[in-house]
Amino acid sequence: MAHDIVFFLAADDETAAATRLRGPGEAFDSVTCRFIDPDSAIAEWDMYFREPSAEAPPVEQLRGWTWPEWVTAPLNDGIEVFALPKRLTRALANASSTELEELACRWTTRLRSEDGDDMTDNDLLAVLQGVARLAASAVNTDGGLYSWSF
Repeated sequence: MAHDIVFFLAADDETAAATRLRGPGEAFDSVTCRFIDPDSAIAEWDMYFREPSAEAPPVEQLRGWTWPEWVTAPLNDGIEVFALPKRLTRALANASSTELEELACRWTTRLRSEDGDDMTDNDLLAVLQGVARLAASAVNTDGGLYSWSF
């Protein structure tokens, strides 16, 4: 589980990769959260928009889903930079408030079942709303949506 996660906008993969060592910082429009696994979150969000359901998917189904791609090769320092799939970026950009609320509830249920009391204390709906705002900007500017985590 990553301690610090930043979802951010970047013009392209090369620009996103350049954030690897220091993080996106204030130079990038971003949403920050803590104590989630960004790759499984991205996969779960993608699954929701491809196969909508209020129910959290079985763990086996989630693990079998297409996971986000690294922008930089992973090293042993725990830092990861992922590109969100373009289809997910478009789906988040066009998501209704009802869809974001349903997804946040489903995501919360899964995290609570996996992490119990150690679950993140972030407002997951607010995180999703912030990421959806970034996604809309990415679609409008033909940029990319990324996550950086440590």
